[in-house]
Amino acid sequence: MMQSVLVTGAAGFIGSNLCEHLLAHNYRVVCLDNFATGKIENLLPLLDKYPATLKLIVGDIRNIEDCRKAVEDVDYVLHEAALGSVPRSIKDPATTNAVNISGFLNMLIAARDGKVKRFIYAASSSTYGDSKSLPKVEEIIGKPLSPYAITKYVNELYADVFARTYGMECIGLRYFNVFGRRQDPFGAYAAVIPLFVKKLMAHESPVINGDGEYSRDFTYIDNVIQMNMLAMTTSNPEAVNQVYNTAYGERTTLNQLVEYLRECLSKYDSEIAKVEIFHGPNRLGDIPHSLACIDKAKTLLGYNPKFSMRDGLKEAVKWYWENI
Repeated sequence: MMQSVLVTGAAGFIGSNLCEHLLAHNYRVVCLDNFATGKIENLLPLLDKYPATLKLIVGDIRNIEDCRKAVEDVDYVLHEAALGSVPRSIKDPATTNAVNISGFLNMLIAARDGKVKRFIYAASSSTYGDSKSLPKVEEIIGKPLSPYAITKYVNELYADVFARTYGMECIGLRYFNVFGRRQDPFGAYAAVIPLFVKKLMAHESPVINGDGEYSRDFTYIDNVIQMNMLAMTTSNPEAVNQVYNTAYGERTTLNQLVEYLRECLSKYDSEIAKVEIFHGPNRLGDIPHSLACIDKAKTLLGYNPKFSMRDGLKEAVKWYWENI
């Protein structure tokens, strides 16, 4: 009997990559997306290739009926649907709250009532807030620094309560700056890597927020897929009802990132090496440094990330060069 997985936010960057992997590994996949930020282009090749095992539901997690419909006869939920971006949440906290908290709660309720085996959800490294300690360990968090960070922390609290109260199995994955194929370089809230790639390819100067010494644990998409699969399939009882850092465990400054990008892209266009880099003000709500300790995931889930930041960057740059 084929197992069935619901991926919410399936038309987004991470969601569509999860769908692709699941379908290639003989799962039935239900995709839920309202296309607020997701793109149908991310799913069209999959709809063509897997017509018998892929079902698309156009719906919104803010509507409980859409959630109930989506979880019908589903074994597992990979909940990726959310409004990302710290700046977006600062500009419009109400919508971020409605999607990321009310929508999340709807999905939990639907999964509970639908007797889903396990609920895996996208948590966030933004939950570490103003905590100064490095590397980040799951137990030590600070105060949230943005509306977005609040919503992602509330997700963890709800998941924990639903596990204790209703006996659900929930696992939260605190994603650290995920990047890779299909991450959108267009739009007002594009993430730093696709944005800088797009700029450099057009011989435009990227603008670094601040002096460029802020650092992040950039995590390639294939590591994130591995983590989701481990969380979904683990039979270790101690591994369930936990949150895990999902990262590679290395720190890269924005200045280093730009140099790596110029290096990777210069192989395709030597002029890119000459593009000037500009610096602007620091961004509101940004944490200075981010670096994950991934020991918990290694110990409890057997996580073994295959792509360092630079390995992932080579793959991502190749994809962007061929696709944008």
